[in-house]
Amino acid sequence: MNTKVIGVKGEELAKQFLLKLKYKIVEQNYTNKLGEIDIIARDGDITVFVEVKRRSSTRYGLPREAITPHKQHKIRIVATLYLQKNKLLNSKVRFDCIEILGNELVHIKNAF
Repeated sequence: MNTKVIGVKGEELAKQFLLKLKYKIVEQNYTNKLGEIDIIARDGDITVFVEVKRRSSTRYGLPREAITPHKQHKIRIVATLYLQKNKLLNSKVRFDCIEILGNELVHIKNAF
């Protein structure tokens, strides 16, 4: 299975997980000219930007370690453009990570 398929399946697992927690999924694979955010959801009155990382082993480290400071910065910029476009600049915001390693899913709130 190639990495694209693994990523898509990971995002679907993450989405189902969030739905079970009663999050409202607003966007999936939101893209603008500067990048992409895997999932945008609402947790009550908080807009949550979720980065999903999935790996089958720790051979190259934990999935969360792939969210480098550069990647975090890029996600923040994409999120800011989303908030501007949707007139949500004054709303509460959170950046989460959903890490999937094998069959184990870990939800890291306020990951960065």
